Amino acid sequence: MIPLLRVTLITCLLAGVAIGQSNSSSSSNQSAPTGKAGDCPGGCIASEQEGTSTPAKPKTHGVTVGPQGVSTGWQAIHNSALVIDTHADTPGRFVDENFDLSQDAGKGHMDFSKIKAGNLGAEFFSIWVDPKAFKGQEIKRALDMIDSVYEQAQRHPDKMMMAFSTQDILTAHRQHKLAALMGVEGGHAIQGDIRVLRDYYRLGVRYMTLTWSNTNELGDSSGDLNDKGIEHHNGITDFGRQVVREMNRMGMIVDISHVADRTMFQALATSRAPVIASHSSARALTDVPRNMTDDMLVALARQGGIAQVNFFCGFISQKWLDQSKKLAAEKDPDYERVLALFMQPRTPQMAKELYDAEIVLQKKLPRPPLSDLIDHIDHMVKIAGIDHVGIGSDFDGIDCSPAGMDSVADLPKITQALMQRGYKPADIQKILGGNLMRVFAEVEKTAKVIQAEQAHQDARPELAPAAQPPQ
Repeated sequence: MIPLLRVTLITCLLAGVAIGQSNSSSSSNQSAPTGKAGDCPGGCIASEQEGTSTPAKPKTHGVTVGPQGVSTGWQAIHNSALVIDTHADTPGRFVDENFDLSQDAGKGHMDFSKIKAGNLGAEFFSIWVDPKAFKGQEIKRALDMIDSVYEQAQRHPDKMMMAFSTQDILTAHRQHKLAALMGVEGGHAIQGDIRVLRDYYRLGVRYMTLTWSNTNELGDSSGDLNDKGIEHHNGITDFGRQVVREMNRMGMIVDISHVADRTMFQALATSRAPVIASHSSARALTDVPRNMTDDMLVALARQGGIAQVNFFCGFISQKWLDQSKKLAAEKDPDYERVLALFMQPRTPQMAKELYDAEIVLQKKLPRPPLSDLIDHIDHMVKIAGIDHVGIGSDFDGIDCSPAGMDSVADLPKITQALMQRGYKPADIQKILGGNLMRVFAEVEKTAKVIQAEQAHQDARPELAPAAQPPQ
């Protein structure tokens, strides 16, 4: 995985899926994605605001053949891995552009050809609802997007299947199909009703980000902390804690990307299951509130969670970020044109205009190198540990990614770069998807424990019988 940008902001299927599914066995090529201001289009600006050391860098080759004729090297490592990306905003294209994964995505980031080239095994499709454009209709918009993911799986059963559990992901992997999962990006999409949260779970949603760039009934967001016109909560709310506990009970992963720092720490303290940051990078390297501080990374790791590195240029390159701030302050016309076009609904003509405008802007704001993305992975591994880092691209929700990382087809370049930096094959496979599978399995296990504890009682307050008046 659009509200209007602020200068201070980082620039029904119910019958088909049951509540118990989680426990069943169940560089210029940018621009087509629909814009999301909080995940920063190329014209966005930022508002302010002991682990494993990295090994030496041996020379590596793409593929070598061992004595038994088995290919080795980074390509073989990548091709044998279960690659899981925890955040892509492609449902916005499904709904708004009538895009189909069988089509050439063009300057977009994902289609079946690119998925195959990148050996992408599982994708968490983001159910993101623009809180301003769909105010009061958040649930309907979310249901439309959920339906769009199911429609893709129904149209292409030979290439893609819906997945609701770790076992489903493994089944899809064995069948050489894309495992399609879903995550709701922003608790505002439940419109303050925990029953809707449960319905989303029944429909197959397996994580929810507590906030997007807007503070909501669940807690404070990192995206509007400096907005004095917004009522804040000093972190997570009581309702937010109730939501976290219910997510634990069902087996839905709690996602703390986008939330304010205090909200994040309080969510960790509330959750009995490991928590993820589905698409966040390291603030120590790129100073934006959307990224995670080292203290946050350590706390997440201690709780057993995982941070999935975001690919957006403004989250992985301080140089790119500073230059974008400069262009914004100068009201550079090329910058402002890209910003305006990025926020428009996508049509083929609009996509072409945006792409052409980005080509012009890149002369002033060049894409950062891929090494910047790998630096973030390195840092996060050093701080949190090798078991607590993964990838959450934000593809189809961003308009700028590192040079050479133009789509999911380029994911093997991450494996190549990590191997060149001396990462062991087993550790690379953890980053590519193994760590996420561990966390997801622990969330499923925790849900079973909680459900067993509550087998003979239902402590959910909205279902508790009303107290009878004294006689």
